[in-house]
Amino acid sequence: MVKGILNYAHHLLGEAIDKGDTVIDATCGNGHDTVFLSNTVGAGGYVYGFDIQEQAIINTKKRLFEQQLTNATIINDSHSNFIHHIPVDRLTRLGGAIFNLGYLPGSDKSVITKSETTVLAMEGILSHLKQNGLIVLVVYHGHEGGDQEKEHLLQYVRQLDQKLYHVLYYGFINQKNDPPFILAIQKRR
Repeated sequence: MVKGILNYAHHLLGEAIDKGDTVIDATCGNGHDTVFLSNTVGAGGYVYGFDIQEQAIINTKKRLFEQQLTNATIINDSHSNFIHHIPVDRLTRLGGAIFNLGYLPGSDKSVITKSETTVLAMEGILSHLKQNGLIVLVVYHGHEGGDQEKEHLLQYVRQLDQKLYHVLYYGFINQKNDPPFILAIQKRR
């Protein structure tokens, strides 16, 4: 069966991440990905979640509390600053990251992710990612500023060396209203 965008994003990460890994939820949003990652890495792993919006931080912490998950730290900062928040010993076990790009559902639609900070975060994560680790970007682009971010990200991932990275594009081409799509980057070595 063909998987929906978010289900496929989780499927890919579930295949790449091992119990005990450190992972990053680069855009906490409402906490769904953070909970998924927390369960995937298990008690021996750890999740670092980032968001610039206080409401996203509150939503994610509440969801983690309700699920009784304690292997996560949620940080009110840009994902581009991740390196300042993760201890070196955890960076050596960096198994994956997920980005849900666009805006926080149900919030101010003028507060959006920007390709400049996303690419900066991706470059840093790729430099620490374990072999066969994975970054998944769920690209929502049907809002003002979304097409610019989409084009910049596509330009960036197209230039990644195929000897070092596999880059996957997954999306539905017959859906209306700018459907989201996935960019997945697997580190080969």
